[in-house]
Amino acid sequence: MEVVRIGLQHGVDGVLLREPTLNSGKLLALASTLRELTRQHHAQLIIHSQADIARAVSADGVHLSSTAIDEAPAMRRWLAPLALTISASCHQAAELKQAALAGIDYALLSPLFTTASHPKATALGANRFTALATQSPIPVLALGGINPDNRNQVPSSAHGVAVMRGLDEAAHITDAADLLLG
Repeated sequence: MEVVRIGLQHGVDGVLLREPTLNSGKLLALASTLRELTRQHHAQLIIHSQADIARAVSADGVHLSSTAIDEAPAMRRWLAPLALTISASCHQAAELKQAALAGIDYALLSPLFTTASHPKATALGANRFTALATQSPIPVLALGGINPDNRNQVPSSAHGVAVMRGLDEAAHITDAADLLLG
């Protein structure tokens, strides 16, 4: 929570809550706390996979894994009165096309760089990322291995960046947030 709090204070404009090991009660409690915090900082709260939790806390959106993209139309109908965004993780052109056809609003395209969370995944690199992003029918944000040292290598074709370890494992969170958002 401290990393999220500091990040929000330094301009982070959205938080994606992904805690697959929490039961629904604990996830709801955490989502409620994060909703209050993100509101204070005029930031978005996106809930991974759990549309019911997103709806319960009035989150701004739901994020789907690449294997769940086809669930987006049904989710959109269920969430329709709230007009929440639906995003998805994508790793290749076919998934970006599938996401667009399913009505996904934007994608997190990854991994841009080598990442500790998915060590066996081949990094896209700047050139491949740019090719995919410029051909994508939906906006893409860069994800994967982005940190203060390589932030300036993120292609301009990205509509933004999403980070985890870049903030979470930084020695100085405030400095990292400033560099990552710059």
